[in-house]
Amino acid sequence: MVTIVFLAFLVYALAGRWSEVKDVIGNLTIRALVLSLLASLLAIWCTFMSWRAILADFGHAVPVTGGLRIFFVGQLAKYLPGKVWPVLTQMRLGRAYHVPGRSSAAAVLIAMLLGLGTALLITACCLPILGGTAFAKYWWILLVLPLSIVVLWPGVLNALLNRATKLLKREPMPQPLTAKGIAKSALWSIAGWLMFGASLWILLLDLGASGPDLIVRSIGAFAGSWAIGFLLAVVPAGVGPREVALVVLLGPAVGEPIALVAAVVSRLLMTAADLIWPGIAVLSERRRERRLDQAGEKAETNERAPDNAEGSETDPNPTNRGNAPTLGEPAAGVPGGEAGTL
Repeated sequence: MVTIVFLAFLVYALAGRWSEVKDVIGNLTIRALVLSLLASLLAIWCTFMSWRAILADFGHAVPVTGGLRIFFVGQLAKYLPGKVWPVLTQMRLGRAYHVPGRSSAAAVLIAMLLGLGTALLITACCLPILGGTAFAKYWWILLVLPLSIVVLWPGVLNALLNRATKLLKREPMPQPLTAKGIAKSALWSIAGWLMFGASLWILLLDLGASGPDLIVRSIGAFAGSWAIGFLLAVVPAGVGPREVALVVLLGPAVGEPIALVAAVVSRLLMTAADLIWPGIAVLSERRRERRLDQAGEKAETNERAPDNAEGSETDPNPTNRGNAPTLGEPAAGVPGGEAGTL
């Protein structure tokens, strides 16, 4: 369904202005696409670390490979209709690593809220640079920023979590979240927005945009468009509203044809990154399981080694042990049968 929605949006967006964008698309180079994809991969890694920081603050030290599997495979569900599917998928995957369902659900929801809060914060800082058109159209998203800050305050957040577990008749959270844990997660989230902005900036430069403040515009526009797509999402993964917002936020500075092509290509690269990371996660986890199996077999072999060593010290021929002389008995082979004292 998501593929159909995205393809429909892609055709609609490009076909209507093909005469303007066809020359712009021709400016894209393989080098820029690869660099932009790498920046997107790093950005998504930062979002993973933001989620992992929350999970660790709850007291669950999941191995990196296991965390990769829970987070990235679970994130594939965001392309299904509704925001609940990533939560349910991560709850299911987390059980294999002894993570309670309530911790998995809380971690992914809090990571989403932190992502939204940090995106709004960056947007608020960059709006003056993005221009009056951006503020006139999307000023309302700044109203969500104070609410996000209040909700993510440790005391308020822990109280809300306790209230939620009581209403749902679940056990309390393993331990309350700390200011340090939330701050660590927020810093990773901000790093993610910086990398997403860098990914967009690389595309814009390749398409012919320029300017000393282009990197700042790229970061602010990407974070703002993501927040708008999240708040207005009527289709999975924010397809549509996010790209429209990105064109509105960037268009006055770089021109709408460049902004449109950058928005569409950026979405394609993000989708590719969303598919690459789960593959890496699954392969990493299988490699880890293989190493553990090999370590177990080696330990089992080492345990058998002392038993074999003890057996080799004894005479393998029991009949020879029976012929050995004992104290006070005649030694075999003594002339005259005299008793020899050993």
